[in-house]
Amino acid sequence: MTEQLLRSSFGAAATAYAEHRPDYAQAAVRWALEPAPGLRVLDLGAGTGKLSATLAAVGADVVAVEPDPAMLTELRRALPAVRALPGSAEAIPLPDASVDAVLAGNALHWFDMTVAGAEIARVLAPGGVLAGLWNIMDDRIDWVVGLERVSGSAAIGPRDTLSSWRTTTADMLVPSAGLIALFGSAEQVEFPHGQRRTADSLVATLATRAGMLVMPDEQRAATLGRIRSFLGSRPETAHGEFTLPMLTGVLRARRS
Repeated sequence: MTEQLLRSSFGAAATAYAEHRPDYAQAAVRWALEPAPGLRVLDLGAGTGKLSATLAAVGADVVAVEPDPAMLTELRRALPAVRALPGSAEAIPLPDASVDAVLAGNALHWFDMTVAGAEIARVLAPGGVLAGLWNIMDDRIDWVVGLERVSGSAAIGPRDTLSSWRTTTADMLVPSAGLIALFGSAEQVEFPHGQRRTADSLVATLATRAGMLVMPDEQRAATLGRIRSFLGSRPETAHGEFTLPMLTGVLRARRS
């Protein structure tokens, strides 16, 4: 299964993505922006605007860039006050040194950093910040461990849990062969977060993961059925609303 196939899978589920994906902890966003020279922020790979909404809530001047037309349509519908442009991490439609920070919500792992690294550095002002944010499940909680086991890696992958997200993302800003050192040493921090869900809405959330979206229909239905049965079997999740225990993890570096 190619990265391109996974990367391009979200548009077909843009409405469900907008409805079910969580926002980001405001404390995480504030920490990501703390060293930035100002509050001009690019939300890169913005999807339906989950991170853009949090950025706007903390007072940032946001511009969003998203390559998928369906996702961009949802973003513009949900956040009409946010400037939203078609584009990608590898071809950012902004002038040089035009933003103080570039943030990516559950998107940095899709970027081709051999190209995108230079593009991000180009649009950043001196001393600007690059940060990737991921909403991760707190697998210190027993029932979350069980959910991860029955869901499989297509629904809950190594970037999606507290126990493994740091290892999986740590080298994303390390220069690869032939790429100059554009950013300084990266830092990783987690911030408490949560999302109110029911068993049905959590199933719907996991159904928007890239690995699930590209799965054959029969296999996808079987996987979602297992998840639904598990949630129905646990006292924490079987009846009514519950809080999905999460954290927002941040990987942050400054422009060299």
